[in-house]
Amino acid sequence: MQTEFQTISSKKNAGMTLKPHRLIQVNIFILISVIIVSLITLAEKKYLAASILLAIEPVLLFAVWLARNRSVELAANVTVLTLTCSMCLLSFWFGGLHDAAISAIPTILIFAAMFVSRRFFIGLLTCILATMSSIYIANVSGWHVNVIPPISFASLFNIVAILLTTSYFVWQLASDLRNALERLEKENARMNEALSHIDILANNDALTGLPNRLLARARFDQFVELSKRNNERIALLFIDLDNFKTVNDSLGHAAGDSLICDVASRLKNAVRASDTVSRQGGDEFLIIIAGQADQESVATVAVKITDVMAVPFKINSMEISATCSVGVALYPDNGHDFDALLKHADMAMYKAKESGRNAFRFYDAQMNTNVIEHLHLISGIRAALSKGEFRLYYQPQFDIRTGRIIGAEALIRWNNPELGNIPPNRFIPVAERSGQIHEIGVWVINEACRQARQWQDSGLPDLVVAINLSPVQFRRDNLERDVMNALEAAKINAATIELELTESLLIVDSDHIRQLLKRIRALGVHLSIDDFGTGYSNLGYLTRFEVERLKIDQSFIRRFTENKNDEGIVRAIIEMAHSLDLEVVAEGVENIEVLNRLRELGCEYGQGYYWSPALPADDFFTFATDWKRNSSSS
Repeated sequence: MQTEFQTISSKKNAGMTLKPHRLIQVNIFILISVIIVSLITLAEKKYLAASILLAIEPVLLFAVWLARNRSVELAANVTVLTLTCSMCLLSFWFGGLHDAAISAIPTILIFAAMFVSRRFFIGLLTCILATMSSIYIANVSGWHVNVIPPISFASLFNIVAILLTTSYFVWQLASDLRNALERLEKENARMNEALSHIDILANNDALTGLPNRLLARARFDQFVELSKRNNERIALLFIDLDNFKTVNDSLGHAAGDSLICDVASRLKNAVRASDTVSRQGGDEFLIIIAGQADQESVATVAVKITDVMAVPFKINSMEISATCSVGVALYPDNGHDFDALLKHADMAMYKAKESGRNAFRFYDAQMNTNVIEHLHLISGIRAALSKGEFRLYYQPQFDIRTGRIIGAEALIRWNNPELGNIPPNRFIPVAERSGQIHEIGVWVINEACRQARQWQDSGLPDLVVAINLSPVQFRRDNLERDVMNALEAAKINAATIELELTESLLIVDSDHIRQLLKRIRALGVHLSIDDFGTGYSNLGYLTRFEVERLKIDQSFIRRFTENKNDEGIVRAIIEMAHSLDLEVVAEGVENIEVLNRLRELGCEYGQGYYWSPALPADDFFTFATDWKRNSSSS
């Protein structure tokens, strides 16, 4: 709206702010008034004045015709110029500065100010002032003396006509201004509402409405300033649900989201209104407690939280136990900034989990150096590779338009004999930091290719297997060789494999990565961007890298039929991808409503719990075979 206003204001014809129909209405009203006045003037046998008035009537009709044909500027100029010349001429020849025509000049100036350009208006005003001055000089010098006419009915009518015309125009102008103000007020209210909504989205968690990490950090900084003045402590409580993944896997993400909302409500009720409860993401929460936050008072709050969370939740008429582990770090004892305290509270939380879960622990200095779990995972990864503890699970992918199964995404799983099932988001970061991700990556590529070959030999020849790559794998120059070796060892066509890249990798836009991806693409391997929308989403790299697909992150898909913002994002990604000739895969499709809406938006492919979770290789083969058989029979 501001741009539009600036564009209008920058034009020379800055006065053209009214609509053509308003100019037509005013012109017609003026024309009617002129016709009536000219008839009365003829009746009084004032033929010269009547001739002047009759002469301007066809000009005013011409102006109405121009306005109807959208030549508003020209029509306004013609009207203003005609009225000004006629009124000045009548004043000069008849009553001079006392003539009734003089009273029409202010109306003409108002008309001109609203319709004509600034330069035209200034020129018009100059001509009027010059005419008035000429009349004065002519009368004073005696070479042309105006005779003040006696009061008559025509004089009265002339004044009344001019006043009525002025009143009509001013009333219409005021009506337009009132309407414009009402529109501006509504637009302003809409903009304020939009800004407020944007602020909420930027600072609050979309699912629970709690402050997000950004807002939590800002409030922590405010608490720090207060604590410095009052010599008080601040406590950060890092809360992680125990076994939340089990709820998601067994009951689905909708039940998991419902549980997260109930947990948020309980946490808010467990602390003071002045404390901040924040959702960090997933099943992680953060509570900031300010004001005399010593260990004893914080321990009381932590006990209250664990007790409250120990009460079973009711989800879908089922009672679900969802205990939590709490880590506590204190300012300034355990750190002087938000990031340091958050890291220490996180470490304390893992110590609580080690102690048996459903507990809380305070951070202490030894935890900084005693990274037992980290070392345990490093050694465990090394042993897992040699003992064959890693497995690939496969989540089927479908053509949304036809229902045909087109491939699968390979997902790594680790079942440790001591620690049980360790999720990828726990051991993959450790593997990346320790450099072991390269060994894991080679194993995943080889195992996926081998499995694809086996499926082809068993009657599934047309499936594409998608493999996730870590950005760390691109730091070495042997990724291309690893892919070629795996394809050769499995004796499969390169088009059978699709490599999924992350936005964080492509955003770097290094020549090395660009050339590497170009060579891999030349082999015939497909390339796609995984979890699109969660990173920087820089559209520039889509044109510089030879990717073929975008995979929309499941966080946008899960609730996009219920959340207009998520649907807008999904629609925009699909349209943008199609404009760049890219295919779109939707992750996290969980129900028929989402599937139907994706089909309406033109999304080509999908995967999610609506069809199947990730399955072991044998189970996937059975699933895919049955699906093909059922599809053929139907």
